[in-house]
Amino acid sequence: MTHSATKFISPLSFQALSGNPVATELLDADEENAMGHITLARWADILIIAPATANSLAKFSYGLADDLLSTLVLAADCPLFIAPAMNQAMWGKDITQQNILRLKKQNIHIIGPESGSQACGETGEGRMSEAVDICNALTCSDLPLAGINVLISAGPTQEPIDPVRYISNRSSGKMGYALAEAALNLGAKVTLISGPVAINCPPTLSPIYIKTAQQMHQAVISRASDNDIYIGAAAVADYSPITTSQQKIKKYEKDTLIKLQKTRDILADVANSPHRPRFVVGFAAETEQLEHYAKEKLTRKNLDMIAANWVGKEQGGFESDENALHVYWKNGSQALPMTTKKHLANQLIDLIIEIMNEKNTTKNTR
Repeated sequence: MTHSATKFISPLSFQALSGNPVATELLDADEENAMGHITLARWADILIIAPATANSLAKFSYGLADDLLSTLVLAADCPLFIAPAMNQAMWGKDITQQNILRLKKQNIHIIGPESGSQACGETGEGRMSEAVDICNALTCSDLPLAGINVLISAGPTQEPIDPVRYISNRSSGKMGYALAEAALNLGAKVTLISGPVAINCPPTLSPIYIKTAQQMHQAVISRASDNDIYIGAAAVADYSPITTSQQKIKKYEKDTLIKLQKTRDILADVANSPHRPRFVVGFAAETEQLEHYAKEKLTRKNLDMIAANWVGKEQGGFESDENALHVYWKNGSQALPMTTKKHLANQLIDLIIEIMNEKNTTKNTR
């Protein structure tokens, strides 16, 4: 415990509740060689700091070591997880986000924070993740995606008609962003390519923003060969205008004919590239015959897996925070029932890991 933490609850209370000693001093004369922080650092399989204040984040990001906790962080060579917790204004400051990015570059895993009511009475992002979410992240402490590069595309694209109008597909980007976070939490190095979205991006992500299908195609194709997994969760516009008016088209003018051309099929181009990632996952949003169209797309585009969902129904779909998926691959399928997109993303990433490992095992035994 830091000295500030002991102002909220006494070490004796923690000791009584846990049945374990509570360390508070950097140099404890009662410890052998007075180097308790080294003993703790070598003993731990995983180091989790929850909650982690803005002050602690700043110290960790710069490698300061002026108390037991910060010294322990610097001395530890095990996986490190941090669950930030602070006032929403403190969390939103640029310096805090810069500290988070520095921690991420040090391969430190960030859990949360979440939005909600805070102890100060305000509401916003900065609330510590719930214990169950922290535990879920820790149960994956072997980091099954450690050393794995994951490329994810998310959100819509916008194909300009004139300076104020465009053609697009409906997409909030929530699923793609949730998948990126889920992969990050499992140790992956994630590259997120995003169309225009209205999402408060977590500091653990640094998306590459694009607008048009052509820009997304270029961004994805130029990076695909450097990645082990590609997840095409973006709702790329299927058509774009052949020509774009440089001036706004006036409504009072006579009817205007807009000629369209098909956009490049990013998912198929990645999956059929000679330097394709090891595992390529597509998405399908359907209003009818979901299984038929999903399986047809799986085969036609040479995918390893496809995640299909219904749209136009009362629950799930576009803009919703919830969804359900029917996932198909060459020799199997699995239904993932309606739940939050964040939880759904965790389930889908787990399934991708499972099927990818099975595929690699089969390939290696041939």
